[in-house]
Formats: sequence, structure tokens, C-alpha cells
Amino acid sequence: MTAFRAGIGYDAHRLVAGRPLIIGGVTIPHDRGLAGHSDADVAAHAIADALLGAAGAGDLGAHFPDSDPANEGISSLEILRRIASILSARGCRIVNADVTVVAEAPRLGPHIPAMRRALAAALGIAEGDVSVKAKTTEGMGFEGAREGISAHAVALIEMPS
Repeated sequence: MTAFRAGIGYDAHRLVAGRPLIIGGVTIPHDRGLAGHSDADVAAHAIADALLGAAGAGDLGAHFPDSDPANEGISSLEILRRIASILSARGCRIVNADVTVVAEAPRLGPHIPAMRRALAAALGIAEGDVSVKAKTTEGMGFEGAREGISAHAVALIEMPS
């Protein structure tokens, strides 16, 4: 018998000069990138936390602490591959992932198909099982002030009961 479990994830990073902007595994042309110990991919990090939460397996920081030098600069797609392996070892199957990225700039719409492909490949699921949406806050909050970017995700897994 199997059970379905859902998890919710959230991540946010400050925009800074001198770093590439990587969202959903895609490098996006912009004058600033996201600060972080890894590549700071908010979409991948939110999905990672949603998947770990669904499996009752802790959070991103527990598995990839920023105090570990091995995680410095790590690709968030690699993080997702490792999380997919953790779930698989527990007998879990990723059903789908849905992420909303909140950014005033740059415009993310043209990059969404590439994000979906990259995220799906890292998770080992079909592209149709990954949804990426982009929203602005119309000038409100830290995203609207162009100080940072955030992402909210939900994921569904099937696991042995």
C-alpha cells in the first residue's frame, strides 16, 4: 500500500553584484545575482524543501549545511539530484513539483520552459510534472524593491505506508 504526501517549501535570497543569477537551473542575464553559499537558486531550494518536507526528511540546511565547505558553490540542480536519491532510497516517488518565483526583475517568462526542463531532469521526472510560474509584487516588499527574489513551492510524493 502507498500513501501520498505533500510538502511546502520557501526560499529567499538577496540580490548582489558580482554573482550570476541562476533560477530553476538556468543562468539568466541580469546585473546582479543571488547571494548564498551555493548557487542560491531560490526555485530549486524551495522545491528541495518541499520534497524533504513531504518525506518527513528534515530541511535543506540539515542535508546541505552552509557550514560544510563541500557545499560552497554547489549547483542547486545537484542538490535536487541528491534529494531525489534520498527519497528514492526511502522508497518514495516524486509525483510533481510546482514553484512560484517572486521577482520584480528580470522578466522570467521567456526562461520558464528551460527551467522546467532543467528541474525535471534533476528530479528524474517528466517535464510535464514540473510547473514554474513567475510573479511580481507590483513594487511591494523586498522583491518589489528589487532587493531580493523568493520562491514558494509545493511537491507531492508517493511513499510506502
